[in-house]
Amino acid sequence: MTLFVMSPEVAKAKEAGAPIVALESTIITHGMPYPPNVEVARQVEAKAHENGTTPATSEVFTGQ
Repeated sequence: MTLFVMSPEVAKAKEAGAPIVALESTIITHGMPYPPNVEVARQVEAKAHENGTTPATSEVFTGQ
């Protein structure tokens, strides 16, 4: 059973030992209305990139 599934971008950063910032998704999925939540998520991930890190937004989907 696979516990964690990483995007190719996050997997590449992990393999390279590059900085990764974990972003938890509850605030954008349950705490904010659509569509502002999508824009906030994109802005936060863009800021992570601007600051030299790879964003890794987490979620639990079908048990993974």
